[in-house]
Amino acid sequence: MMPLQSQPPYNNKRQAMTNSTELWTDRTDIRITKQVTRPIEPLAQGKVLVAIDRFALTANNVSYAVTGDSIGYWQFYPAEDNWGIVPVWGCASVIESNCAEVPVGDRLWGYFPMASHAVLQPGNVHADYFVDVVEHRRDLPMVYNQFRRTQAEPEFLQNMENERCLLFPLFMTSYLIYDYLIDNDFFGAQQVVIGSVSSKTGFGLAQMLHNDSNLSQSVIGVTSPGNVGFVESLGCCDQIVLYKNESQIDATIPTAYVDMSGDVRLTQSLHNHLGDNMVESCMVGGSHWQEGGKAGDLPGARPRFFFAPGQIEKRNKEWGPGVAMAKATEASTKVSAMVADDINVQWVQGVEALAQSWTQLLDNQIPPSTGLMVSL
Repeated sequence: MMPLQSQPPYNNKRQAMTNSTELWTDRTDIRITKQVTRPIEPLAQGKVLVAIDRFALTANNVSYAVTGDSIGYWQFYPAEDNWGIVPVWGCASVIESNCAEVPVGDRLWGYFPMASHAVLQPGNVHADYFVDVVEHRRDLPMVYNQFRRTQAEPEFLQNMENERCLLFPLFMTSYLIYDYLIDNDFFGAQQVVIGSVSSKTGFGLAQMLHNDSNLSQSVIGVTSPGNVGFVESLGCCDQIVLYKNESQIDATIPTAYVDMSGDVRLTQSLHNHLGDNMVESCMVGGSHWQEGGKAGDLPGARPRFFFAPGQIEKRNKEWGPGVAMAKATEASTKVSAMVADDINVQWVQGVEALAQSWTQLLDNQIPPSTGLMVSL
């Protein structure tokens, strides 16, 4: 295993400039993928061509695919017919530019396609970021359309490319859930149950709750037997409960449930066990996407989907634009530093290996201590 700061096996960002290699996913069956090679059209005025030399592959991407139609993730990088391109968080370099404000050599971090190249249309250009204003993305959440120009950022951030791809998007979501719970005074809950706490978003949230000395809520993580040791090593849970042992959770006190798993059985079990003491139930991820489905009528709070851009928009109005993301970035940096020694990077090289890793991820065959970084 390689440490978190490791580099890809090779750097091919100036190869294959006439074609883009992409992995397409069947929107009706996300296990089905195909490699697509498409010619890169001559750049129109105002656009840039970027070479994506690294991106992360996590359970977050599974959630994007599972909810691609209902929330709109397939719209960011459209494909043809019933196919879609799963968005990923990655780093890229501008290798051709028809935009005077974004020159060749600019380094970017943002929401890219599962591909070797992408064409962007920079707008609202600032020293440290721009917004992709291509027509089909204009009505999509701003947080996904903003690309950071990392060479204008502090050096310590420039040196954390793997962390920013692999951990920051997940830990930033962790922070927004953490903030959402605080913002609502935990809905009166005295304990927080996190489903699939071994997921990076799950243990990121657990760490933030655990490390906040102003909070009194206990943190309970639900996980599988094989992941108990990893969760224990993080030291972020007051209680660890195995799947199907939900009855071990104290049902006499108000509880907030944060679902990273998408496992409808777990949701039903917890609601039926806690009854009216389930005061909040929010769905975030789909690490156990195969066990998804409609939960039906349940006692306690009605389960609802947590949409991170909604919390960002709320805080932008209250705190001012960009403050929530700055706080999320700071929190992500802290947690990334805490868990860096517990995460090993495994590099996935080439589109065929990416397709294999995607299947392994769907089948929950990637250990929580492994971080998959892809170089096409």
